[in-house]
Amino acid sequence: MLSKCRSSSIPTVHFKRQLSFPPILSTAQSSQNAQKNDSSLPLSGLRAKMPISEATHFSDPHSAHSFCSNALKVSARMGFLPQGKQLHAHVIELGLYNVLSLQNQILNVYVRCKEFHGAQRLFDDMRVRNVVSWNTIICGVVDFSSNNRSNLYLGISYFRRMLLEMVWPDDITFNGLFRACIELDDVVIGKELHCFIVKVGFDLNSFVGSALVKLYATCGFVEDARRAFDGILSRDLVLWNVMVSCYVSNCLAKEAFGVFNLIQLKGVKGDEFTFSSLLSLCGTLESCNLGKQIHGLIVRNSFDLDVQVVSALVDMYANSQSINDAHKAFDGMNIRNVVSWNTMIVAYGQHGNGKEAMKLLKKMLEAGFYPDELTLASILSSCGNLSATSEIMQAHACTIKLGLQVFLSISNSLINAYSKCGSILGAYQCFSSVLEPDLVTWTSVVCAYAFHGLTKEATELFEKMLSYGIRPDPIIFLGVLSACNHGGLVKKGLHYFNLMTSFYQIVPDSEHYACLIDLLGRFGLLDEAFDVLTSMPIEPGSNSLGAFIGACKVHKNLRLAKWAAEKLFALEPNNPVNYTLMSNLYASERLWHDVARVRKMMRNRCDSKVPGYSWIQISSNVHTFVSSDKSHPQALQVYVILGTLLRLMKEDNHIFNVNTMSDSFLVDCALNFPG
Repeated sequence: MLSKCRSSSIPTVHFKRQLSFPPILSTAQSSQNAQKNDSSLPLSGLRAKMPISEATHFSDPHSAHSFCSNALKVSARMGFLPQGKQLHAHVIELGLYNVLSLQNQILNVYVRCKEFHGAQRLFDDMRVRNVVSWNTIICGVVDFSSNNRSNLYLGISYFRRMLLEMVWPDDITFNGLFRACIELDDVVIGKELHCFIVKVGFDLNSFVGSALVKLYATCGFVEDARRAFDGILSRDLVLWNVMVSCYVSNCLAKEAFGVFNLIQLKGVKGDEFTFSSLLSLCGTLESCNLGKQIHGLIVRNSFDLDVQVVSALVDMYANSQSINDAHKAFDGMNIRNVVSWNTMIVAYGQHGNGKEAMKLLKKMLEAGFYPDELTLASILSSCGNLSATSEIMQAHACTIKLGLQVFLSISNSLINAYSKCGSILGAYQCFSSVLEPDLVTWTSVVCAYAFHGLTKEATELFEKMLSYGIRPDPIIFLGVLSACNHGGLVKKGLHYFNLMTSFYQIVPDSEHYACLIDLLGRFGLLDEAFDVLTSMPIEPGSNSLGAFIGACKVHKNLRLAKWAAEKLFALEPNNPVNYTLMSNLYASERLWHDVARVRKMMRNRCDSKVPGYSWIQISSNVHTFVSSDKSHPQALQVYVILGTLLRLMKEDNHIFNVNTMSDSFLVDCALNFPG
């Protein structure tokens, strides 16, 4: 190629002004230069060794046109705006400015470099504009406007001007216009364009049809998408994939696989986009069996080595609660990219396996890949759920090193993680470092304070948020109501509940009512709690009834507790927690006959009780246990200490009311290891 480029038949090109293109050297040239020159030679030094002569000369106009055309293509493709402007000037100097093909290529440079002001000026100055000119400005505005709505509507206005100038659009024009409607989420303009393409006969075009189907699918008009799809007789794989994606995005499994079967009947294998969409659907449906069938087709069609497909496979298994299969698919990958690493780490995070997520993160960094904010947020969430302080601090350090602490999702995850592992100071420090906290950030720190019983701090932060003009949502109101509940601030709790319902017009759900009922019930206002329970605009949920029964137990009101229990058993007859709640209440009143009756009801109506796990981190080890657990090697010593603590609490009853403890816990301590 180099010998051909040096042929005497190619004219020498000289410019009066230097064109400073970044040098693109071949491997051989780079190797030779590395031997001749010092390795530390800067880029400017390389440019200095590639001088361009001062004079301007072409042997013929065709050669000048060819050179400028190719140079403009490179400038557009590489985004070299300064060089493109220099070429623009030289085209004018050479007297080639009125050549329409060169004008279109200069326009393409400005559009691709997002220099829309210059592009519009150039476009308006063009004496003649063909369909390529209009397509360049329309599609360029759509593709390179970075979701700027005014620019997208500008692209549609250019189409109207195009028709007024009697320039006939082609399939590229309509494809670009439909993509603009997708970005704008404007199905009204899309339907107007649909009518237009039917009139001019472009509704049968596969390239235009794929954009039209995608528009309807994105806007949720599935039936319209299918009608447009059925009207296209010659369908390429892109169009088939768009139709599959339409059904997948709307969770229509039967229809999606129906289209996939049609693809198979047409003798088309499908590609990585086809299988990725179907795997995404299987993950959403949590259908591992269906996903395994797709996995078999992937292997049969030799897509099991494709990074995109295998990453989707890992995600499908993770969403289908089959983390082991996800790990096997990940281990079988010969080539991994950032997406595949992130997918596996997020899978561990979503399944609460923070330690494995951290191990994989270390391997990812060792392999030279860097996680994104979603990955680290998932790790922090899983470590927070495990109260794994050491892993949280490691992940926190990683976010700082990678510069990801500026993302609000990371800050919010750090606040939640530190709060769950008991470090309220760490949570507040993370909150203080956020320059512009959003509602989620405020909610995270208010709920953190509420969770730790710091009522004053929680309510003060909530008031501070309101003073900044941030509108609260139901979640933060639940947090501040919980803070008032734990702090015994009945009046303040009622004030916030009324503020939520009356001023902000937020409709409370069952959790808000449960918190309010618990707040009233804790302090003996059972009649008021009963009034709230019976006057709720929604049917009382199990959490509201359970909170009321708990209050009845504390204040020994068996009559109201029985009333609530009847409703609770009717609402959730198969939930063993409800029966345990009433059994404990009867036990506190020493009504052993009723205890036996309720427990018999539980055995008859409920399946085996799912144990609730608790955990504690000591040094770097996390110890998990359930109620009456005897599996730990030091279980004997644990129960001895618990028994000692129980006796001390009984002796000092004014400090800790032993009646508030779970009866099953007391029985475990007293009976399991009495020695």
